[in-house]
Amino acid sequence: MAAPLKVALIGAGQIGPRHAQAVMQDPNTTLVCVVDPSPHGATTAAELNTAYFPSVKALLESGSAALPDAAIVCTPNDLHVPLSTALLSAGVHVLCEKPLSVDSASGRMLCDVAAAHGTHLLTAHHRRFNAYVVAAKRILERGEGQGGVGQVTAVSGIWALLKPGAYFEPPLEWHSSAESGGPVMINLIHDIDVLHYLLGSKVTKVAAFQAKKRRGHDAEEGGAIILHFENGVVGTFVLSDAVVSCHSFEMGTGENPAIPHTGKDVYRIFGTEGTLSVPDLKRSFYGEGVDKSWWNQLSEVTETLEDLLSEEERAKVPFEQQVAHLVRVIRGEEKPVCSGEDGLAAVRVAEAVKKALSTGEVVNV
Repeated sequence: MAAPLKVALIGAGQIGPRHAQAVMQDPNTTLVCVVDPSPHGATTAAELNTAYFPSVKALLESGSAALPDAAIVCTPNDLHVPLSTALLSAGVHVLCEKPLSVDSASGRMLCDVAAAHGTHLLTAHHRRFNAYVVAAKRILERGEGQGGVGQVTAVSGIWALLKPGAYFEPPLEWHSSAESGGPVMINLIHDIDVLHYLLGSKVTKVAAFQAKKRRGHDAEEGGAIILHFENGVVGTFVLSDAVVSCHSFEMGTGENPAIPHTGKDVYRIFGTEGTLSVPDLKRSFYGEGVDKSWWNQLSEVTETLEDLLSEEERAKVPFEQQVAHLVRVIRGEEKPVCSGEDGLAAVRVAEAVKKALSTGEVVNV
C-alpha cells in the first residue's frame, strides 16, 4: 500500500479547518502542517496537533519532515497566485481554493508555472463533487427519450441571500474589496463553474446590470446577468448578497451546515424534452403519448439521489471527495475533475461579469 501523501494547509481562516478535517479523515493523506502568519494560525495548528509555520517561505526552507507532497491553498483571494506559485515551483502539488486568481492574467501565469514544473494544479471548485450537481449531470447526460431534458436551450440561476455585517469586519475586511471581494469573485464564480460543468460548455459572452449598492463598500453587491455559452445555450442569473432570500446554492443543497437548509431551487435547465430544476431534481416533461404542446398537461417527477448515486458517493461530503480525488490525480490514477485551466475559465467569466456590471457593455470572454 502506498504511503499517505503529506498535505500542508495554507491558510487557517474560515474554509481552512474544513479542508483540514477532510485531509485528516482520509487514510491516504496526512496533515503535516498549517501555514498562516496570524496568531490564529498557530492556535489552529495546535488544535489539529500538527506543525506550524508562519509563511510558505519558512516551510519550504525548513528542510523538516513537514515538507509536503501537496498543499491546499485557502488564503485571501489575492494571495492565491503568489503562494501557489512558490509551492508549485518547489515541486509541491497544489489544490487552490476558488477563485484561482483575482484576474485572468495572473491565473494564466499560474497554470503555466504548474506546467513548467510538472506539478499538478487543481482548483477547489468542490461543488463539482456535490451530490446534487453530480446527479443533475447524470440526468442531463441521458440520451434522447431516456428521461433527460433533451437538447439544452437555456438556463436560469439565482444566488441571493443576506450576508451579515460581521462578514466584512477584520480580519475579513477584504470581502468588501472591489479587487478580490464581492459576490462575483466569492460566490458567482462557483455557479459559473457549476454551469460550465453541467453544460459541458464555457461562457463566451456576458452582459449585466449592477444592483443598487446599499452598504457603501467598494465591491459590487450583485446584479442581473445574461450569459451566452459556446454551444449556443443562453442564460440569465440574478446575484445579490444584500437581500433576504432562500434561493442560494448553500441553502438549496444544505452543503454548509452553518447555513439553514431550504431545499429551494437555484438552477433551472430548459431543454427540448423537459426542464430540470436543481437541487430539488424536479423534472417536468410531456408523458408518453402526450403531444408536446402548451395545450397539454406536463408531468413531473422528482429524481432521487438514491437512484442516481452510489452509497459511497452519497456518504462523502464534497470536501472529502475532493481530497480523495487529489490523491488519485497525484498518483496518476485520474485526470483532474477541475483543473487549473477550468479554474482559470471561471475567473475569465467572473472578470467579464465585473466589467459588464461596471460598464453596461456586452463583454466577450
